[in-house]
This record gives sequence, structure tokens and C-alpha cells, in this order.
Amino acid sequence: MGGDEVNSGCSALSRVKSLSDLVLGFFENGEGDTEGDQDMESSDEELSGNSAKEHKAFWESQNMKIQVLLSKNSALEKRVLRETEAEVRRLQAEAGPCACFRSSSGACRDCLLRGVADRLRDAGYDSAVCHSKWRTSPTVPKGEHAYVEAVEAPARVVIEVCFRAEFEMARGSEEYRRLVARLPEVFVGKPERLRGVIKAVCAAAKRCMEENKMHMPPWRKSKYMQAKWLSPCERQPPRVALFSPTAVCAAAQRPKPRSSMLTSDLLDNLPGFRRPAVQVL
Repeated sequence: MGGDEVNSGCSALSRVKSLSDLVLGFFENGEGDTEGDQDMESSDEELSGNSAKEHKAFWESQNMKIQVLLSKNSALEKRVLRETEAEVRRLQAEAGPCACFRSSSGACRDCLLRGVADRLRDAGYDSAVCHSKWRTSPTVPKGEHAYVEAVEAPARVVIEVCFRAEFEMARGSEEYRRLVARLPEVFVGKPERLRGVIKAVCAAAKRCMEENKMHMPPWRKSKYMQAKWLSPCERQPPRVALFSPTAVCAAAQRPKPRSSMLTSDLLDNLPGFRRPAVQVL
């Protein structure tokens, strides 16, 4: 074999060796990158696991707060709640239009509020329909709301006949819907207990919005919801019945008028009747 052939063979072997080293290095580097990806995946799973635990702990905490707040009702709150629920059931079961004719079947919200206030007043409570109204502030838009209050000095309780509906959201998460479902439809409670319930539910609403990448509207925030029932209000005077039993009895005891049922027109049409002449002086 000549020198040129030997040199040519060595060059070929050198090229093959370089190519094999390149391929081997590629696989070695690839295996190293795979291990790095696995480490990153493990970190992501760990973060995801911690997030899931924190998510579960938050909703369990909010549900527990709601349960405790709703169970701490006083003897006054229990008595007022019984009267309120009984009146709401009675008014909703009535067939035909409500008293103000806004609803064709059962009582509308205004009639429910008035009916509850009247029943509580008959039961001995200082009760009235309250209208709250507040102005726009840097954090709260203006608004107004109507509810019922009952006072048995020195305590005051707030009555809301559609409490659960005030917190419902069409795009709420499953966790938030379950929490709202724990709220009573008719709420009766002292202001401090009501404030605690509002804060707990509004914190859950904020968390729900953040998890769904949505903006928290101002009318969902705690300050706005508290303004509905805890801001200064104007009490509506009791309604006066048009046909009260007292008025009917008074009308029945009035003396009958002395004049005859026959009017002057009827007398003029009677046969043979002649009105006496009146002399003008």
C-alpha cells in the first residue's frame, strides 16, 4: 500500500471518528436536557400541588366562617325570624295580584317588605320599612336599597327577604355557588353579625373573580354591600288601611240623616204634588 493511500485511509477514519464523537455528544447533551426538563416538571407539579391545597383551604375557611356566623343568633333574632318567615310564606302563597298590582301572582318585593313590617309591628316590635341611600365615594358608587328593621330596645335587627339573591353571580365558580347556597333566603340578624357575613361572602367573590381572571365590579365589593343595610336610612311610616275595622264601626254608629230618601226631583214627579209658592220679599 502506498503512502498516499495510507494517508487517504487515515483521513477517512479521522472523519468517521469525528462524526461519531459529534453524534455521541449530541445524545449526551440530549440526555442532560431531559433531566433538566424533568426537574422543571417536578417543580411545576409541586407548585400546582401547593396552589391546590391553598385553594381548598381558603374555601373551607370561608364556608366555616359562614356556618359559624349564621348559627350565632340570639333569642330576639329567632323570634323575629319566625314571624318574618311565616308572613313571607303567607304572602307568597296568596293567589291573584299583590296589593299594589305589580305582581299578578303573590306578593312583589315591596308588598313583602310592607307585610313583614306590619306583622312585626302587630307582634309588638318597633318595625318599619327602611330606605337606605348613599352617595358616590372614591371606592363605592351611589345606590339605594329597601329592607325591614325591627327594634326591641336596645337591640336592632335587620330583615332582608331576598338575602341569598343579593350575592348570586351568573359566572360564579362551583365553590362560590356552593357557599352562596348556604345563605338563607330570609336573613334576620343584628348589624355586627350581618357585617361579618358580608365580609366573608365578598372575600369569596373576590377570590372567585381572581381565579377566573375577571375584574371585581364595585357593586360586588364589601363596602357597597354593607352600604345597603348598614348606611343611614329613612324609616317609612306605617300604611293606613282604607277600610279599617275602627272606621267601619264608627260609620255604623253615626246617626242617620233626617232627610227622606225622596229628593226634590222625585217629589216634583209625584202625581198631584205641587210645590208651594215662595214669596220673594
